[in-house]
Amino acid sequence: MARAKFALPSSVTLLSIACGFGSIVLSVDNAHIGDPAGFRMAAILLVLAGIFDALDGFVARATGTSSEFGMQLDSIADVMNFGCAPGLLLYCYGFVQLGQGQPTLLRMGGVACFIFLACGALRLARFNVSVGRTDPRYFVGMPITAGAACVASVVIAWPAPLTTNLQAYLLMALMVAVGTLMVSTVRFPSSKQPKSTLLWVALAVNLALLAWLQTRYFAFFFVVYVSVTLLLNIAWQQGWRRVPAPVVYED
Repeated sequence: MARAKFALPSSVTLLSIACGFGSIVLSVDNAHIGDPAGFRMAAILLVLAGIFDALDGFVARATGTSSEFGMQLDSIADVMNFGCAPGLLLYCYGFVQLGQGQPTLLRMGGVACFIFLACGALRLARFNVSVGRTDPRYFVGMPITAGAACVASVVIAWPAPLTTNLQAYLLMALMVAVGTLMVSTVRFPSSKQPKSTLLWVALAVNLALLAWLQTRYFAFFFVVYVSVTLLLNIAWQQGWRRVPAPVVYED
């Protein structure tokens, strides 16, 4: 039973990997078909992968079974689920059909999706070597899970494959911009912020927006999330301290 207990967090991580792999399979199978429902399901599987990714840490802490093995497995899973899977999803969704007669556009889309993947991997490596050396209330750069959800939200909101070059170029810009945010030094608030009444108000507002906007809620959420975070970082640089700034640890 003791050994089985230590396997619980890794089992949840494997469920996360299964969702990421399922998203990859759906993306590849649907690349030349272009079924909007298929792309949306692939994006939803990434959301499920994120839920399992959050649960494995919770299970490990609740059962007292945190281990170095689990941390390494989780990190590998994150590269696949939130780097490879969303990169491939957006490549199949945005560029495969549109680029059939435009090989240059197809290759440019592939490069943009690779930049997203590479930045996500670099973001994870930096996080792994910075544990305990940065303010736990803030992430340095956008978390890879948030980056994956950000690009997947476009597919959830508008699941039909892209049909114009302008849309393709905008999608390339999105992939590069999100990748840049992941490797930037912009501070993104983490879940370790002090809990307050304002948090419950924000949760209620978001639930109401979800009921109203439905599938387009996620795209709206990430526009607001990124915009507010960037404005907050600019305000800190100007000396505003109504929201506590990150503590900078000396080496």
